[in-house]
Amino acid sequence: MKDNRITITGGRGFLGKHLVRAFEKRGYGKILVADLPDYNLTQPGDIRRLYDEQRPDAVIHLAAKVGGIGFNQENPGSLFYENIMMGVPLMHEGYLRGIKKFVALGTICAYPKFTPVPFREDDLWNGYPEETNAPYGLAKKMMLVQAQAYRQQYGFNAIFLLPVNLYGPGDNFDPRSSHVIPALIKRCTDAVRRKETEIVVWGTGSATREFFYVEDAAEAIVLATERYDKPEPVNIGAGFEISIRDLVGLIVELTGFQGRIVWDKSKPDGQPRRMLDTTRAYREFGFQARTDFREGLQKTIEWYRAQSDTLPS
Repeated sequence: MKDNRITITGGRGFLGKHLVRAFEKRGYGKILVADLPDYNLTQPGDIRRLYDEQRPDAVIHLAAKVGGIGFNQENPGSLFYENIMMGVPLMHEGYLRGIKKFVALGTICAYPKFTPVPFREDDLWNGYPEETNAPYGLAKKMMLVQAQAYRQQYGFNAIFLLPVNLYGPGDNFDPRSSHVIPALIKRCTDAVRRKETEIVVWGTGSATREFFYVEDAAEAIVLATERYDKPEPVNIGAGFEISIRDLVGLIVELTGFQGRIVWDKSKPDGQPRRMLDTTRAYREFGFQARTDFREGLQKTIEWYRAQSDTLPS
């Protein structure tokens, strides 16, 4: 595929920048980026203009409106509308233009709230997602339905990947919309700098999560783009889980924060447990995460410290 023109939507975002670099390191010379402000992918006219101008042979759709629990609670309507209005028309236009491949990135939020751990792809339809992120998760999940329907009716080569929670250098540290790892790193690092004696963390700490280093995620997407051409969805992740309480303890240790942790139990925990079964990714395209979690956190903390003066406060 190295001679193909590959468009990455959201290519200026957190995962997108790492994915562009991953393709370039493997010798791809025709990687194109479709992102704001050049293209507003919720607008059909911009989607058509993207295909006219970039003439991609393949599209990797990363672009999404996304955030943490609080952001999901405050924006369920726009999260549903904007994500579905990006994904569905973008894939449809790709089919109309006869592109060779469409790689859709879903989300672990598409899984049912009480999915047995580890999450297996066969359990994807066995219940309703956790309420705080259901509109986002279901909007992204519709791309799986579309991909399978278009493959069945039109022979269109679309695949669907389910990444778990990402983290790493370049993450979103904006407190209004960040996920748990960047939010905690920012809180602890800023508290050390300001000599604060306590930080507040949402929930009880009992929920578990799996975290996926962004460079590993980029590697998984490259391998799937090159090697996977089947209708079944594929989990991509690191295959481990950690409680939020233990995560807080690890970030406190690595940032050097020595104050008190206050658990705000009036705030939701979100989905009780999250961890993926990543067997299919290894079997189908040879992917296995390589980055040690502690090492990945340290790199993320170092990146934030180096950039903190330029980031939202």
